[in-house]
Amino acid sequence: MDSLVLTSFLKNNSGNYDAQRGTNDILLVLVDAIKEVAILMRAGELAGILGNADTENVQGEVQKKLDVVANKIFIKHLLREKKILALISEENEDPIFNSKSDDSGYVVYFDPLDGSSNIDVNGAVGSIFSIVKFSKKPTLKELLKPGKEQVLAGYSVYGPSTMLIFSSGDGVHGFTLDYESLNFCLSHERMLVPPETGEYAINTSNGRFWEPPIVQYVAECNRGVGGDRKKNFNMRWTGSMVADIHRILVRGGIFMYPKDNKVPLKEGRLRLLYEANPMSYLVEHAGGMSSTGRMRILDIVPRNFHQRIPLIIGSKIEVERIVWHHKNYDAGDGLKYNSPLFDSASFFSED
Repeated sequence: MDSLVLTSFLKNNSGNYDAQRGTNDILLVLVDAIKEVAILMRAGELAGILGNADTENVQGEVQKKLDVVANKIFIKHLLREKKILALISEENEDPIFNSKSDDSGYVVYFDPLDGSSNIDVNGAVGSIFSIVKFSKKPTLKELLKPGKEQVLAGYSVYGPSTMLIFSSGDGVHGFTLDYESLNFCLSHERMLVPPETGEYAINTSNGRFWEPPIVQYVAECNRGVGGDRKKNFNMRWTGSMVADIHRILVRGGIFMYPKDNKVPLKEGRLRLLYEANPMSYLVEHAGGMSSTGRMRILDIVPRNFHQRIPLIIGSKIEVERIVWHHKNYDAGDGLKYNSPLFDSASFFSED
């Protein structure tokens, strides 16, 4: 394993280190927060951080104790950096403006703990972050930037090892935490998403609520070598987007959290600003693709800070196929996409 530590990597790999000093400094502050959360994660119940917090976040979701603690840790570290103008967190209804900030700088969008339902069973969870540059202190409306405006994005995954994955536009790089030195060391350089895959990730318990294009795609995968795709697929699902996207960056695959009719008024389940945008930035810079099924994720102009959207992300050929299914369905190909989902004889049959 290459033992190059993160600080040396940033100095050696920044095309113009002075120009990138702002994002690099913020990344290092994020790393301090990630290390603190990682140490708590290792202690688990011994640190008293398992179980529910008896509170709800702005989306009405029950918070885990570590949701609350991780959010406080990230805010504490990030507000000490004067280059940071504001913070937008999944756990806070409104943006947090930094009263000590410079006149220009950066805004950090983050989910302090993704997949928190996995905490109590010792499953993999993570933190997601995104950085956008501003030439002046932004208004509330100006904070709603499309994902293509990101200058750096990344995530940490707390699993058998703690890893940091990020990109500032020149490749996607992975670092593993050495708990003895507490340094992140380069372990996965220039990660790439293979264009083809034999793995898909989706919560099939929501299958009866999917739109027909998703039903059709999953049915194709499940028919294996005897179907149109002429190959077998495996289904993988962890309940943590960070863990599922990490698997895609390591070995390929496709992750789907599509629009469904379980809660008809919701456009999707995942949040655009601090979940879909940073992950889409990473996957695109690793050669993959990200879409709602109808639109590139990074082109969407947010309407609010906690906007939800559908997310189809991963190996390019598979995402393109799902986009193709949506295009055909929207064009009125009703016979082909007449969902068999409610046919009691066969959940995914075409007949």
